[in-house]
Formats: sequence, structure tokens, C-alpha cells
Amino acid sequence: MSSVAVIDYGMGNLHSIAKALQHASPENEVCVTSSPEAIMNADRVVFPGVGAIRDCMMALNQSGLADIIKAVALTKPFLGICLGMQALLTDNEENNHTKTLNIIPGHVVRFSEPLLDNDGKRLKIPHMGWNQVHQKPHPLWEGIPQDSRFYFVHSYYGKPDKPAVIAGTSEYPTAFACALAQDNLFAVQFHPEKSQAVGLQLLKNFLYWDGRFD
Repeated sequence: MSSVAVIDYGMGNLHSIAKALQHASPENEVCVTSSPEAIMNADRVVFPGVGAIRDCMMALNQSGLADIIKAVALTKPFLGICLGMQALLTDNEENNHTKTLNIIPGHVVRFSEPLLDNDGKRLKIPHMGWNQVHQKPHPLWEGIPQDSRFYFVHSYYGKPDKPAVIAGTSEYPTAFACALAQDNLFAVQFHPEKSQAVGLQLLKNFLYWDGRFD
């Protein structure tokens, strides 16, 4: 059995991700916590996020959790989800270029407006709903068919400085990075806890992952 800390920085309902993690692997101990000690002592860490990036970073900085995330994201299996992925990059266009954690060098940008598909039809922002994810090799994709559909809700997306860290892409209408991988860290723009069987498989893969990607 291993312990999993779901970081609670005071924003969003974390019940769904905690429940999904427990369902994916019942033998693991899942704890929703804001305790730096509990996060540091956990075997694995999940960093979910919703809402505005400015509020997210303010909460992380005021609580001291920003420094804790920077430490654990370099030392143990770490999963960022949605805003939790965006916060790992250098900055975000939202709220006048909010400075973020800079664990993965790169930027978060808003989908351009007007956003048109190949037929000239306007696409809605935020990008919301099911969309295919094209995988690049990584242990967390094990058992998940190529181009499976995951559930998205976002108006911004990550643009890492190094294309090598892109572990998955989706299209809206052009390709954008929706999964990033760097050493023991994996992060996704979509919501695995809302993505039914393939989402649960990704969470299960994370719960058994040793943090290595050779």
C-alpha cells in the first residue's frame, strides 16, 4: 500500500478526484490535505486545480504550498490536473501574465478569438467536452488506446519551451499540448476523474508508477 496526497489549497471540490483515485486502486491510502508535512511524506502527490490562476497562485504562495509543490514535483511521482498542469509552467496570460511555478519552462496562453474550425464555424471558448488525445510513449498511457477521448474544460492551454516534454496532444481546432511529462512528473489538461474508463486507467497507472521514464 502507498499513500497519495491530493493537494488542497482551498479552491474547488476535490471529492471527485479523491473518489476516483480510491476507486482506481482501493489498496492505496488517499488523503486530501493542505498539510506540508503530509504532502512531503506521501509516496505520491496529485495537484488538481480549477478557477483563475491568479487566485490559485495567491493561495499557494500565502500558504507556503508553492515551495512544497516545487520540492515534491522533483522528487516523487507527481500528477498535475487541469489548472494544476498550467500552474507548473512559467507564466499564464490570464490575469495580466500571472507568474506561476516555473517547474516546466513555458507559457500558458488563451485560445485565440475568433476560433474557427476548418469549415469556418466558430468554436466556443472554453473548450468543453470530450476530445481525442494523441499519445506519445509514456508509462501512464499503458492500457489506454491511442486517440481515446478525455473530458476537457478550459480556455487556456500550455506551450512548453521544449517540445520533448509534450506527452499528449489534442486538437481545437489545431493541435495543442494536453499532457506534459518531465522526469517523475506527469500533468494533463483534461480531467481524468471525469473521463470514465480511460481516465480511471490513467489514474491507476499513476498509482503504480515508480516515477521513472527511461
